[in-house]
Amino acid sequence: MITALLLFWPALAALLVLLIKGQGAKKVAFVAALVEFALSLFALSAFDTQSGATQLALSLPWIESAGISFSIGMDGISLLMVLLTTFLVPLIILSSYKHAYKNPNAFYALILFMQTGLIGVFVAMDAFLFYFMWEVALIPIYFIAAVWGSANRIRVTIKFFVYTILGSLFMLAAFVYLYLQTPGTHSSDVNAFYQLSLSSESQSWIFWFLFVAFAIKMPVFPFHTWQPDTYTESPAQGTMLLSGIMLKMGIYGVLRWLLPVVPYGVSQWDEVVLVLAIIGIVYGSIIAIRQRDLKRLVAYSSIAHVGLIAAGIFTLNEQGLQGGVIQMLSHGVNVVGLFFIIDIIFSRTNTREITSLGGITQNAKLLSIFFMVLLLGAIGLPLTNGFVGEFLLLSGVFQYNAWFGGVAGLTIILAAVYMLRMFQGVMFGTKSELTASFTDLTLNEKAVLIPLVVMVFWIGLFPNTFLSISEPAVNNLLSIINR
Repeated sequence: MITALLLFWPALAALLVLLIKGQGAKKVAFVAALVEFALSLFALSAFDTQSGATQLALSLPWIESAGISFSIGMDGISLLMVLLTTFLVPLIILSSYKHAYKNPNAFYALILFMQTGLIGVFVAMDAFLFYFMWEVALIPIYFIAAVWGSANRIRVTIKFFVYTILGSLFMLAAFVYLYLQTPGTHSSDVNAFYQLSLSSESQSWIFWFLFVAFAIKMPVFPFHTWQPDTYTESPAQGTMLLSGIMLKMGIYGVLRWLLPVVPYGVSQWDEVVLVLAIIGIVYGSIIAIRQRDLKRLVAYSSIAHVGLIAAGIFTLNEQGLQGGVIQMLSHGVNVVGLFFIIDIIFSRTNTREITSLGGITQNAKLLSIFFMVLLLGAIGLPLTNGFVGEFLLLSGVFQYNAWFGGVAGLTIILAAVYMLRMFQGVMFGTKSELTASFTDLTLNEKAVLIPLVVMVFWIGLFPNTFLSISEPAVNNLLSIINR
């Protein structure tokens, strides 16, 4: 029951927000998001962290004659993604308080509708329910980017739409084929898919259909070209939703639907995927170094970080999988914090160009501290959240192939280069005309950044808090893959 409440509460709240005119909509949306976070904490309290099985499940007939059910539940991986979503959405809503968006009731309702889709993706235990929720999560962000984005928003949103609809069609085709291979009256339940005995040829092409769908969303090189433009042109809150949470849909899809369903297909193509992922690490990092727009720099850095997560996951060892799961949490926290700080800087200076900034730390010491903590977390400094995931991911890649591990390890050096250069150019040096009267953080901005910084240190200092939740589910996943 709690899983169903987690799923439907944001949608019900969104309908209420639609009825509220003016700026009161943001307050109702924020309270609704806090209630959702409280529900997720209740789910955590009711969850048996020693079990890798699906818990808090609910299954009801949906299209009974076709064997399609409304089947939801959570294992440790699902629960961590739900917690990440419910933790970040209130902060994303709170971060928008300094903006006066046109039609605020529609804007905040779309965020809550999107949260329903995101939660649905993470708790769906039926293939067609997963596909349905995947689309539910995508539709609101199209409108958020197209209506409230920057000058080039329409062109960029169309490109984003084409990429994602193509990926969705590949996924749907693979799911339909898998559904038709189930015995008897057919079933789209995830466990029915896990029990299929498919030929290596079938698994090979199904692998690519599913991988392309998930790789576009992550995104993995060379399926990434929609991402920098979409992140840059979307409003700040849209960018946070895309990078902090929606990106995780693709990684989660790999864990839930790709690796355990077509293990022979994975064994045929895992080396190719690792090569693509490692190319993405180096490519994204080098392009990030060359960027002068803050938003685009962090967007390309995200490609590099996701490349490492993908590489670790496809090693199919415990370190790589556990590293991928905890790095999803860490990346969500860090990237939302960085994009929010960029939004703060832009709101005060009306520019994101590094060369037009400088000297901010002289007037904004508290902002400088928060910025540096989140930046060091993104780099992977020991005792911060990024270190735990990167250490496990690189360990997994080294176990798979030492040469791959060596190249993937360049992310540590390259991330330090582009992140520290960005910080130096923006925060240090001589003040410019745009930064001369720069003011420090407001109470509202502190309220957003403090929880994020707390999570940077919590994950970094006490990673077992989270690793212990996902470990049984990861071991269960490995047993299915290696059966």
